[in-house]
Amino acid sequence: MPGQAGHDEAEGETMMSVRIALPPAIDPAAFAALDPYAAVAALGGEAMGTTWRVLAVHPPAEAAALVAWRLEKLVAEMSHWASASLLSRFNRAPAGSWHALPADFAHVVAAGMRIARASGGAFDPAIGALVDLHGYGPPGPQPVPDEAAVAAALTVSGHARLSYDPAARRMLQPGGVALDLSGIAKGHAVDAVAALLRHHGVAHGLVEIGGELAGWGVQPSGEPWWVDLETPAGVAAAPLRVALHGLAVATSGDYVRGAHTIDPRTGRPADHGLVAVSVVHADAMSADAWASALLVLGPEEGARLAARERLAARFLSRDGEHLTPALAAMLDDQPSVTA
Repeated sequence: MPGQAGHDEAEGETMMSVRIALPPAIDPAAFAALDPYAAVAALGGEAMGTTWRVLAVHPPAEAAALVAWRLEKLVAEMSHWASASLLSRFNRAPAGSWHALPADFAHVVAAGMRIARASGGAFDPAIGALVDLHGYGPPGPQPVPDEAAVAAALTVSGHARLSYDPAARRMLQPGGVALDLSGIAKGHAVDAVAALLRHHGVAHGLVEIGGELAGWGVQPSGEPWWVDLETPAGVAAAPLRVALHGLAVATSGDYVRGAHTIDPRTGRPADHGLVAVSVVHADAMSADAWASALLVLGPEEGARLAARERLAARFLSRDGEHLTPALAAMLDDQPSVTA
């Protein structure tokens, strides 16, 4: 995983300098009792419709089982694909019903609504009806919806229709609102697995679920967990390697499946010419949601919001790259290596 988050360069490509992004602070405790001869265990499996991978120094023998159990719990709460999940039951619930939320679900909903407000609705946890309408949900592929169908789905969508009581950790189903947490739950899962491993004594590790990553501590060599941000073919941008030392990174993009990221404000797929947006953040959940929001907003509006929120973000379009001031400030000014 370190240095392999993105696709390798095609053989024969011109060698390019690799820029290095370093964390704003280094934890001295990460180097306490560091064992340079320690082995790094590699664990992995499948969950949440994708794969998960962990690199860990001195994990407990039951680490893989613990991770699988943690992810199963999150799927049972927040999967929009599992009909028996808590999220699916909420989506089917009658109007006017209140629902108690377990800690993970409540944490994700609170963060999702906060980022929805901060982004002006560019990210929204309550667009399940729109996701299904466009064929990206459990019902499967659908014909391109007409304006009337989109307008109807918009009337039952949006975080503004939700009432969430954080003190009681409960949420009101006003009727017809369908949650879809796919733009934030995977990031939370990365954070949850990292927290679980730290709780079980893993002082150094890297977690990846479906391309979203978080790293803490350092490798046995004393180096951080290096992750290369992917640069899609056809985009003119030098490679960028991030030191995930107490940091997470998430990427949203349309370069694999085409324009499929729905703008919650219009009900239509966003198409601003952006290929991908990566966000480096203290936690993967926030990075995940913010990357989705910035992709929806586009290169200009997204860059302005990212600067206002002091987000370390990388915008890629067919015309090139834009780094926000927060990410540019992380770049090492020492000579870089070549790839």
